[in-house]
Amino acid sequence: MTPYDLDVRAWQDSWDRQQETFMPDREHRFDAMLDAVEAVTGDRPPRVLDLAGGTGSISLRALARRPDAEVTVLDLDPVLLTLAEAALAGRATVVTADLNRSDWAATLPHRDYDAVLTATALHWVDGPRLAELYREIRDVLRPGGVFVNADHMPDDAMPTLTARLGERARARRDARHRAGAALSWPDWWAQAADDPVLGPLVEKRRQIYPTGHSPEWSPPAAWHLDALRAAGFAEAGVLWRGGGDAAVAALR
Repeated sequence: MTPYDLDVRAWQDSWDRQQETFMPDREHRFDAMLDAVEAVTGDRPPRVLDLAGGTGSISLRALARRPDAEVTVLDLDPVLLTLAEAALAGRATVVTADLNRSDWAATLPHRDYDAVLTATALHWVDGPRLAELYREIRDVLRPGGVFVNADHMPDDAMPTLTARLGERARARRDARHRAGAALSWPDWWAQAADDPVLGPLVEKRRQIYPTGHSPEWSPPAAWHLDALRAAGFAEAGVLWRGGGDAAVAALR
């Protein structure tokens, strides 16, 4: 069995629907991210790093907007990277690296990028390491380049409303799972484990993450903005917000 034996479109669709139960406005945040890329690159083809890019969701959308974009996907998960490589079919460079190691940037095919984009991934990195990672991300951006991180970032100025919005979102997600409209996170991985191509990679993934993606750390957006400014970015602010999620952007 090889990655070419996969029904890649079906797996990508299944992944997207599973993710959308957590983030019904997932496409809105992607649009905001890609608008920011266009704002800093104008008419020229962008060079984009899809950081902790998983199945290549951001990369696929970036290439749909700009087929001439130069895209790199970086992740450590062997299952998701296999899906990314098959779906992107040579239109992007796919690299394996661990963002908990300070040498991750050595795996990149380019020294500087117009944009570094990441979504719903860096909450797996603890606070001290994330602060360091922001400095390392700044170093792979060209002057004037943009970094966008979209993730769980509660609004600490509205804790009560944010909590209630989160409760409503969980109720809707549970209803979708019960109705079979989308797989839950554990059910998606269980199906992947049963797939003849992905199954061995799921086992490899378990060896990489024996205790899961701890710590799942989600500070408010204000923490991220302070960390980005401390990392040396010239500007940092909230680009997009939806409930308890936000996308913070920073310019080098």
